Amino acid sequence: MTSPLPYVIAGSEATGGAGIQVDLKTFQALGTYGMGTLTCIVSFDPKNGWAHRFVPVEAQVIADQIEAATSCHDLDVVKIGMLGTPATIDAVAAGLATQQWRHVVLDPVLICKGQEPGAALDTDNALKAQILPAATVVTPNHFEARTLAGMDRIDSVADLAEAARRIHDLGPRYVIAKGGVELGGPDAVDVLYDGERTTVLATPKIGEERASGAGCTFAAAVTAELAKGTDIHDATLIAKQVVTQGILDRRASHAPFDAVYFDGTLRADVAALVTVSTLA
Repeated sequence: MTSPLPYVIAGSEATGGAGIQVDLKTFQALGTYGMGTLTCIVSFDPKNGWAHRFVPVEAQVIADQIEAATSCHDLDVVKIGMLGTPATIDAVAAGLATQQWRHVVLDPVLICKGQEPGAALDTDNALKAQILPAATVVTPNHFEARTLAGMDRIDSVADLAEAARRIHDLGPRYVIAKGGVELGGPDAVDVLYDGERTTVLATPKIGEERASGAGCTFAAAVTAELAKGTDIHDATLIAKQVVTQGILDRRASHAPFDAVYFDGTLRADVAALVTVSTLA
């Protein structure tokens, strides 16, 4: 039996709590055969308050990895995670342009921790100019949704839905805007806008602190399900369930943050926590 083939282009995070490590684990947990291209190496510095250390991969090495993966396998669904520099974005945009993609899932990492502010802004602008137009699915968090939508505040589910509609106007076919713990209220709310209707997915919040890897896991789960041929609405629901369970089962460590963990078996009690409605 041939497994679906989701592909990810993203950074490495050595502790296993985020980045390409989480992407590949999520792909495997959802029954697919994943592969990935490294764009940068991020490591935390335990001697400096667990600050980020950021090392980009050379652009030609990124291009070589993309060439190898797309030559070895017939790939048509890819997730784009942390890129990190304009040169990286140039290489990834050129690699994506070499073939047709059924889905490009963009997890728009707009804060490249470990970079100088000016370099981070250049990267953000390049991402919006070169990668966003190629995306069919975009999965921004609260901050990223506000930034991409050009909104000063997102304080309600209606605001989150408006942000999703504005981002949709930039070109993606589907936008999944995530409220997370940053959106006020007792629930962690995400909205999916498909160009016609807005679907709201909610679960009770699990604490008030963000768990490392939640955004990576969510986008990777969507990618894996789309590679299987799952409809975007069902893929989003499964991703919400996976992340909810991953946060419930999160792993503590010596770092001052926990990391999501999904073991591949979705529990019925967790799935039942997710409520789905359509925004009028």
